[in-house]
Amino acid sequence: MLITISGLPGSGKTTVARLLSRRLGVPHVYAGDLYRREAGERALSLEAFNRLAERDHSIDRALDAKMAEYARRGGVVLEGRLAAFIALQEKVDALKVWLTASDKMRAQRVSQRENSDSIEVLRENEERQRSDAKRYREIYGFDLNDTSIYDLVLDSDHEHPDALAEKILACAADRFGREAGRGVQR
Repeated sequence: MLITISGLPGSGKTTVARLLSRRLGVPHVYAGDLYRREAGERALSLEAFNRLAERDHSIDRALDAKMAEYARRGGVVLEGRLAAFIALQEKVDALKVWLTASDKMRAQRVSQRENSDSIEVLRENEERQRSDAKRYREIYGFDLNDTSIYDLVLDSDHEHPDALAEKILACAADRFGREAGRGVQR
């Protein structure tokens, strides 16, 4: 069983992925952690690392190779903007989920999490989204705005993370049977 959780920064990916991981008793693998760890090892800010990644595609390719390894193994909640794309590339059966939220809500969530100004976060989110979309298009020909590859597209603006997790678990139980069904709250 593989569940991929994708979405833009502040869409609720990590919160929902953690809930699913706990409910299912499987690991949560987060591409953002791997990416941030690499930026930290290079002593670069996230913005500076994004600019470097735009020029040096080996950064994304190495991260995506790690994510692909997790996808092939299965038994995880795989979180990242390219998680579903990677599952498709690896021809792995996965429940592919995209979480969406308004720009304002996403900026508000990130600013609360990082104790920063929401207007600045909105600008940073837009820059990060532009950078990611450019790299994914150049490296893989993948359009970050194309949600047609997802089994579920859920709006997190007005839904509690637990309700979103329940919807995902119900779909996972239908898709994967008993293995995923144990996480569904009845």
